[in-house]
Amino acid sequence: MKIFKDVVFTIMVLVLMIGCSRKPAGPVNAYRTSVGSGEDEIPLVVVSGTPYEMGHALGRLMKDEVNQCITGFLEWAQMADPGGFSDNILDQAWDRISPFTHQRIKDELQGLADGAGIEYDILRRAHMIPVVAANACSGVVVWGNASNNGSLYHLRNLDFVMDASLQDFPLVIVYIPDEGQPHFIPTFAGYIGANTGMNAKGIILGEKGESPYTEYPFEIDGNHFTFLFRDILYDTKTLEEARRYIENADLIKRYYYYLSDGKVESQGAYKFKVESPDSISLFLWSDNDSQDELYPNVFEDIIYHTMDNENAFTYLTNHYGHLDERAMIELSRQVAMKRENLMNVIYNGNTLDMWVTYAHGYKLASTREYVYIKIDNYLD
Repeated sequence: MKIFKDVVFTIMVLVLMIGCSRKPAGPVNAYRTSVGSGEDEIPLVVVSGTPYEMGHALGRLMKDEVNQCITGFLEWAQMADPGGFSDNILDQAWDRISPFTHQRIKDELQGLADGAGIEYDILRRAHMIPVVAANACSGVVVWGNASNNGSLYHLRNLDFVMDASLQDFPLVIVYIPDEGQPHFIPTFAGYIGANTGMNAKGIILGEKGESPYTEYPFEIDGNHFTFLFRDILYDTKTLEEARRYIENADLIKRYYYYLSDGKVESQGAYKFKVESPDSISLFLWSDNDSQDELYPNVFEDIIYHTMDNENAFTYLTNHYGHLDERAMIELSRQVAMKRENLMNVIYNGNTLDMWVTYAHGYKLASTREYVYIKIDNYLD
């Protein structure tokens, strides 16, 4: 009898140990807060865990906004261009980029769908709209001698349609994954691709679209930048690691990519020009580069390409050596498109600070307050 009791006791202990060793279901420390106030208030969500767990928490915490934003975005696109954004076209786009898309993105999308109670296919199709569409934008990075204190500042303007009402659903997401670098993206409720973003190692990304509608339908068998940027934010710690990531990717469409690293020991930036489907598909320029297509209007410790390069060159010339967040905000306002300016961001890659503004109704983002966010506060 004693032997039997000892065996039962041992089994019970093992069961308890196994149970206690399992990670609790659901993400740890997932919560929703906000930054800014009044019309400038922006939801901020912190999620952690596996990609699925982070997606699920995001969907649960932003359920109403995700459903309204994603459903409305898809309905707007299909009403504006029924042929270009049909379910069939968007499904084909997914099939073409899916082999190049990391499984963690797919897992996060599934978690988001489950957490928000939205159909996975609706969510997936909405993420394909930027893949088959064209857009504009601006990017500028300054550092070293160009800035007022040696900090690296990265500007990213998102000039995109305002009729889709994405601006009604602003969101900053702070990801703290089980594997990979913590990173954060300013985006819209339910959209997990990174139009821009920064990770905890000071790696920052931005983009400017250059695909003309005359090339539609686009060649899209490869990495779309919004998912590629998430991979870079997850996986890289230095400028050169991020550079190699882009150089080894299967790139699609025509874009400028802006890549920077705010850490003092590896500070700097690159500007890429993607020219797919041309036979020479990738160009790379550093600062003060005689090969840059903007030469001779180039600078030491600056890369840029905006919607108004003449204005940007004059502004950067006049403020060289004195560029800080206030000056970069003013530059962001000056080069923003006058009819379609959805979201603008300024980063400090040394301190992990961010200033972000969204359009409100039909008030351009460039006319709004740039809300300050100290990202370090959310990484504990």
